[in-house]
Amino acid sequence: MSYSRRNPYGMGRRSGINRGTIIIALIFAGVAVFKYFAASEFNEITGETQRISLTVDQEIMLGLQSAPQMINQHGGLHPDQAGQDLVDRVGQKLIENSVAAQTMYKWDFHLLADDKTVNAFALPGGQCFITAALLNRLENEDQLAGVMGHEIGHVVARHGAQRMAKQQLTQGLTGAAVIAAGDYGSQQAAQMIANMINMKYGRDQELQSDDLGIRFMLDADYNPEEMKGVMRILKEASGGGSGKSEFFSTHPDPENRMEKIDEAIVKYRNLAIGQ
Repeated sequence: MSYSRRNPYGMGRRSGINRGTIIIALIFAGVAVFKYFAASEFNEITGETQRISLTVDQEIMLGLQSAPQMINQHGGLHPDQAGQDLVDRVGQKLIENSVAAQTMYKWDFHLLADDKTVNAFALPGGQCFITAALLNRLENEDQLAGVMGHEIGHVVARHGAQRMAKQQLTQGLTGAAVIAAGDYGSQQAAQMIANMINMKYGRDQELQSDDLGIRFMLDADYNPEEMKGVMRILKEASGGGSGKSEFFSTHPDPENRMEKIDEAIVKYRNLAIGQ
């Protein structure tokens, strides 16, 4: 008799806890989704409405604060002043002759001393970087313009702010999943899903930056066909040897990018003719 009294009570108690946990998880998820979709801005350069979690001033501050750490991670700035001057000159030419000049970003171009890692990247707010390992593989100034134009594209398209907003969303949904499941195994699975979502999102951004890079190269009278030479160099760097490429953790395969580059060249040349 005592067993029959305790058992229904115990089952009812566990059920109440589960319902409460699910309600809390739904609230967490709802808040994360609401915050993500409530923060939107129209980007006049890309023509898109974007989910953005930072102001332009915050992007600039974040980039300036993060730059020293990124420089240290790649062995500091390269001591070759001629190389740094070349990177500065090409970067500034791209800015001055494109819509990037109309932005409020604080542009800085850095040549990193790292001669092993083939890479270039940008931080929010206008901080752009290229490693010596990549610069030394480039064959001409047009290819350097392609690399830097791509990185400028990341900044003006506000990809950093977009990714931060999406990461906040996925972190909120991951937290909701952990609350609902109540165990680390589910947390780990949810985080894996979140990482895959953000990885795909990053690859879409890379293709958009290629497109913008072609646009900026044409604006500055560089040969956009040389962007395909950059893709060839990156593919060769991924094959091993003394230099390693970090592009392939987030970037589409160069062969796929070349097709999109050809499409962008045709598009922007036709737009120029139409003007």
